[in-house]
Amino acid sequence: MYTELFKLRQLPFRLSPDPEFLYLSKHHARAKAYMESTIWFTDGFVVITGEIGAGKTTLIETLLREMAKDVVVAQINQTQVSAIEFLQAVLVQFGFTPFKMKKAELLATLNTFLIEQYAAGRKVLLIVDEAQNLPLRTLEEIRLLSGVETTKEKVLRIILAGQPDLNEKLDSPELIQLAQRVRLRFHLTALSAEDQQAYILHRLEVAGSGGRKIFDDEVYPLLYRYTGGLPRLVNTLCETAMMSAFNADRDHVLEEDVLAAIDELQWVDFAARLAGQRAAARDFSTTGRFDGEATGRQHEGPSLYIGPSTSHHGETVPDIPLARLIVATEGKTVGELTLHVGRTVVGRTPDNDLQIDNRFVSRHHCQILTSPDGCVIEDLNSTNGIVVKAKRVRHHNLNDGDVVTIGTHDLIYVDERAQHGAGPAHAETQKL
Repeated sequence: MYTELFKLRQLPFRLSPDPEFLYLSKHHARAKAYMESTIWFTDGFVVITGEIGAGKTTLIETLLREMAKDVVVAQINQTQVSAIEFLQAVLVQFGFTPFKMKKAELLATLNTFLIEQYAAGRKVLLIVDEAQNLPLRTLEEIRLLSGVETTKEKVLRIILAGQPDLNEKLDSPELIQLAQRVRLRFHLTALSAEDQQAYILHRLEVAGSGGRKIFDDEVYPLLYRYTGGLPRLVNTLCETAMMSAFNADRDHVLEEDVLAAIDELQWVDFAARLAGQRAAARDFSTTGRFDGEATGRQHEGPSLYIGPSTSHHGETVPDIPLARLIVATEGKTVGELTLHVGRTVVGRTPDNDLQIDNRFVSRHHCQILTSPDGCVIEDLNSTNGIVVKAKRVRHHNLNDGDVVTIGTHDLIYVDERAQHGAGPAHAETQKL
């Protein structure tokens, strides 16, 4: 990759939530303090909301890394579950095998466990990420769990993190009792322009920049215009811009590199992007489907959404399809995505280039880096990983005909370089 050219020890803008790279803006520091307060107070119940990519999961991972040894944690990330499935998931986190238990037994086991931990001088913390996906009945079950107490105090601390929709659910008449249990609520906003620049410089410093100027000063307003200060979008645009500079054999990023990255990603400015996402969300909430013209290309199958394919319109690399991904599940083809030069991110949430809405797929599961010479697929620290030839891999140079399994879906790689004369169609496999 480009780390050698930029003299960096590691990639500075990975999408995975790495606490090492956490930049604490004023708002992020406050959100982190609210999360930590769940340990201080016996009735700790905190709700943290924020737009997709605002940094909620990174804060959670940082909190977990710093957690004291006397705190027992259950972390739930898969939230499209029933109340019984949720209780089972919590007990699994605590070391039980509850899959044959009925609801009464699940509750009794959990209550006993909580009281035992309290008696042993340990605190118990439940963290639920993507909580906006929880059904109302499951949220009500969480309220009941929050009421488990000894004669002196409650024994379960709770953090709910999610997108802004979570606030709307909590404010619904059906959940008024749950809303009353919440001690603190905080909405995590995007970075300001000044914080975004500091965020970029911080990540570069952690990656080994040593104070060297890698991004020219004039690029920062342009970066902010197209990312709106959302850390995940900042990471995507910065990495793509660095790849553009790398392709030009230049060890610093100019405005032309950012413009090339924007063109490659086919992004509009953030204000228009946000308006389109909200319109799409309204459409999905009323029809159950995304509007293809507003958000991308909708393919058959309820679990798949393919966003606008990334492409490159620069002078040195022709904008031609270099490969294709055929997406299949249960023996049926449900979609197809064309790969151009650039990065394609695959995951469960709508901000991915290829969305696979399946509980076995992580929020950002993997990425595919496409160049004229080949394609590489990389795991983004997903829960269930990527599998090639029955082996879980972290990094794999894709060969024509390779089948990459993600949860219950298969990504079939078809290399088209030979017919375009763009480069070799085969490469060696690496496993890290």
